[in-house]
Amino acid sequence: MTVELSYDLAHGPENCSTTVVLVGSLGSDRSMWDPQISGLVHVADVVAVDLRGHGSSPTPPGPYSVREMAEDVLAVMDSLGRDRVHLVGLSLGGAIAQWIAVHRPARVVGLTLLCTSARFGEPQSWTERAAAVREKGTDSLADAVLSRWFTPELIARDGELAARHREMISSTSDEGYAASCEALSQWDNRADLGRISVPTLVVAGEQDPATTPSDMQILADGIARSDFHVLTDAAHLANVEQAGIITGLIVRHIAGDTYDAGRAAAHRAGTSVRRAVLGDAHVDASIQRTTAFTAPFQDFITRTAWGDVWARDGLDHRTRRLLTLAILTAVGNQHELDMHIKAALRAGLDADEMAEVFLHTAVYAGVPNSNAAFALANAALAEHRGSEAT
Repeated sequence: MTVELSYDLAHGPENCSTTVVLVGSLGSDRSMWDPQISGLVHVADVVAVDLRGHGSSPTPPGPYSVREMAEDVLAVMDSLGRDRVHLVGLSLGGAIAQWIAVHRPARVVGLTLLCTSARFGEPQSWTERAAAVREKGTDSLADAVLSRWFTPELIARDGELAARHREMISSTSDEGYAASCEALSQWDNRADLGRISVPTLVVAGEQDPATTPSDMQILADGIARSDFHVLTDAAHLANVEQAGIITGLIVRHIAGDTYDAGRAAAHRAGTSVRRAVLGDAHVDASIQRTTAFTAPFQDFITRTAWGDVWARDGLDHRTRRLLTLAILTAVGNQHELDMHIKAALRAGLDADEMAEVFLHTAVYAGVPNSNAAFALANAALAEHRGSEAT
């Protein structure tokens, strides 16, 4: 059964279609993402969640599983109507993000994995930690966790930041922390890394003793579309210690996803317009003839000619048809002209009106080109009338 997580939603640019969901570390609350949110809202809506047993979210009795915690996050996405998001996960949050990318791939447009792993060591160490927390509480391990979260240099020079994050750890529910440790004890995603197909940013802290660069190299090697970075002056909470670099990397990663999404949207719009103008039979035949060699050009034409110019509101399709017939006649492009003549007749363009276009073009572009256009149109008209008669 899912838990109703506590979360913050920061709205990005007006009419923004990109959502980033931030999923944090064991022992944290959603304020760990404050350094990222102010930068990310320039490109996306941003959702930061408290995991079950963390922050302001409820604490059901354990043990938990990564799957259950992932389904909690998916429930937040559902409640907000966010079908596909860019997931950013750190440590335990990275395991949750991996699970969603593997098992619910349609919900993920891009993935960022920070200081996490496909497997967090031996199960026994986590069950022992869970038992210790249930016996002594989270405050008993707060100093040890803090020393893994940040480099000694940062702790020494920013005592206020260290104290704030220590309080974050010690304020975490004992049961929530322990039950999450039990979730990590069962986590092993190494065999399924190849199932992650979305573009993935992988970032390690060079001084992170919990999820080392070697651990994260396994992620980068196993995920086909990954981009791997190691930050020198960072430990486990690299997003805090190197906030500017991490935020910049995520923004650039999301912007790439947004660009790809925009291209896909233009291709879909172009295909729809192309079918409306040329007819389904022609477009289907053209798609069937597409090869690996011609595919980039077909994508380019579909997005630019059909998804952009033909889709504009400035001229209706009838006017654009007439212009296209005149221009193709003028430049003598008989192959394309023949295709557009036949498409125009199928769409109901009057033959007499077409003749006026070719006659007018003869004055300004030359009689031979218009003569060829009349011949093509005459043959197409006979074919069209024949097909109507049958």
